[in-house]
Amino acid sequence: MPRALKVYTELFEFDSAVRTEYPVFCGIDEAGRGPLAGDVYAAAVILPEGLEIPGLNDSKKLSEKRREELAPVIKEQAAAWCIASASVAEIEKLNILQAALLAMQRAVAGLKTQPVFAITDGNQAPILPMPVQTVIGGDAKSASIAAASVLAKTARDAALRELDAQYPQYGFAAHKGYGTKAHYEAIDRYGICPAHRPSFLKKYYERKGQ
Repeated sequence: MPRALKVYTELFEFDSAVRTEYPVFCGIDEAGRGPLAGDVYAAAVILPEGLEIPGLNDSKKLSEKRREELAPVIKEQAAAWCIASASVAEIEKLNILQAALLAMQRAVAGLKTQPVFAITDGNQAPILPMPVQTVIGGDAKSASIAAASVLAKTARDAALRELDAQYPQYGFAAHKGYGTKAHYEAIDRYGICPAHRPSFLKKYYERKGQ
């Protein structure tokens, strides 16, 4: 079996195994913990039994074009989905981990159908009204988490394109807020804008002696 097909098959087999114990469960993932700017996003997705979405995979393993193609398919075919975020102000107040967990809580709370169980990528779980299981590398193991990763990533990318229109000097549409050479050069030239996360730039300024 080709590796891509094997991975795809295993994604849905993982979910089928979870569904034997929890018929209605959601997958959760976040996007945007590492960048220097922008809100952090999370998505929660409930996939119906028997659904398969050709080409679904961990969003990091998909091209931007493929993610943009898959996002509307996921939204149309999912039993329920919700995308939520936590703001730059909340990131600065709470720290990025707690802000990401807050975005996850909001995404689950926004589902039109409430699940009886949740699985989330990583090793940190949000506090939810239902049991939640962490899955290391979950976005490459579970179809529901992979679907959530695609929705969270495409929503954040769209938000960064909007920020690019507001602050074109930083090139947000190209680097999506990550600490690229071009991004740091723009910060050196123009300073930071309201979309930046000041706490993420402390070490950079310390190295520069500012």
